[in-house]
Amino acid sequence: MTRRGETGRAGWWLLAAGAVLLCSAATAEDTKTAPVAVEAAKVAAAPLSEQVTAVGTLLSDEAVTVSSEIPGRLKEIHFQEGQPVEQGTPLFTLDDSVYRAQLADAEAKLKLATQTHKRTTTLFSSKYATAQSADEAASNLAVSTAAVELARVQLEKSHIAAPFSGIVGLRHVSVGEYITAGQPLVNLEAIDPVKADFRVPEKFLPAIRVGQTIRIKVDAFPDETFDGRVYAIDPKLDVAGRSLLVRALVPNKDQRLRPGLFARVTVLLQLKEDALSVPEQAIVPQGDRQFVFKIVGGKAQLTKVVTGTRRDGRVEIVEGLAAGDEVVTAGQLKIRDGSAVAVANGTGA
Repeated sequence: MTRRGETGRAGWWLLAAGAVLLCSAATAEDTKTAPVAVEAAKVAAAPLSEQVTAVGTLLSDEAVTVSSEIPGRLKEIHFQEGQPVEQGTPLFTLDDSVYRAQLADAEAKLKLATQTHKRTTTLFSSKYATAQSADEAASNLAVSTAAVELARVQLEKSHIAAPFSGIVGLRHVSVGEYITAGQPLVNLEAIDPVKADFRVPEKFLPAIRVGQTIRIKVDAFPDETFDGRVYAIDPKLDVAGRSLLVRALVPNKDQRLRPGLFARVTVLLQLKEDALSVPEQAIVPQGDRQFVFKIVGGKAQLTKVVTGTRRDGRVEIVEGLAAGDEVVTAGQLKIRDGSAVAVANGTGA
């Protein structure tokens, strides 16, 4: 009886082990064929602008350091610092008493030279004067005329006016100070519009053109963007950095933008009306090639693609997909080419 009982128990254990093995095999088979849950999105067709970013500096449209062309003592200052002025507005007046005296002296000498020339010409026509004396009288008249003109110009230069409309800066001189020719007096800036100078790598040379739209951001106004337009391109590339200097004009009617600001510049190169794009998560790089898992008939199909512009979390698809195709965006590590998949999220662009 003992041996039969032991034999019966052993048989029961063998049957139980076989059942477990059969169940495990069935479970493994079910797991192998069960669809893998993934997330997916559809290929979207929408306008896409190709652009290049750079850093630059804002400059005045026109800028000059006002100075005097003649020496003299500063008599009057006609402006308030930091205020706008129109072209031709008086800025400084020098003491002109010396220049007025020089003009009066030159005019008196001119009057004498004119009378002498007139008398000499009359005598020469009557053959009472030599040709040399007539020539000397004519030369003295020309010299005196030039002296008067010089004195008049110097007198005019004692009044310094704005060469263009703009905003005057902080003056460097005071009334009563003796200034020399060329001494800086005040800076004048025209800041509507402002210029934006920036450099782009040489590879963008074929794409940069006059008239292209730019968009800039500055730290002073972090939540705002300002639009402008490229109007000049330097014909020479920078040898040290192999970069191209580009200049754009940015409207600045409210004059909030100021020269010297650091600017982040975006140049809109071209607009593609129906560019295809997918989320960045859909791209599966393999070496120097790019792939996606396209869902076809409930299965993942490894598909090679050619990518283009990347921006705002999306990648442009130049080749390999069509609008409306569905691609896996999460779960790629759990699948391979031909794996059955089940989309766990509501797909969309």
